[in-house]
Amino acid sequence: MNFYKAGVGVLMAILSFGALAEGGGDRTFALMMERNEKSMAEYAVREGKVPPVVQNYRYGMTLDIAKVVSVTPPVRACGPVPSRMTYEDASGQLKTLEYQVMGICRNNGR
Repeated sequence: MNFYKAGVGVLMAILSFGALAEGGGDRTFALMMERNEKSMAEYAVREGKVPPVVQNYRYGMTLDIAKVVSVTPPVRACGPVPSRMTYEDASGQLKTLEYQVMGICRNNGR
């Protein structure tokens, strides 16, 4: 039984080191954004709309948000991280904005 527990522990350590070697946080953000883009394209097809093109948010942009479709959740990081919001404007077109938010960090006053 102890050999089994030790084997599982070693396997978990190897897998976690492999995850860190892949790029850590940057890889996580890229994967999250890729999944978001795919799911919004699928949503657009289901709704009979044109898939949205990702735009980078610029301070002062005028936004016409009639309905929020999706917002990526914040991730665990101590610093700014990318996030996306997909919405429908007043004419029913889907739009996606990419912007920076503060990551969820254990040291943010908690």
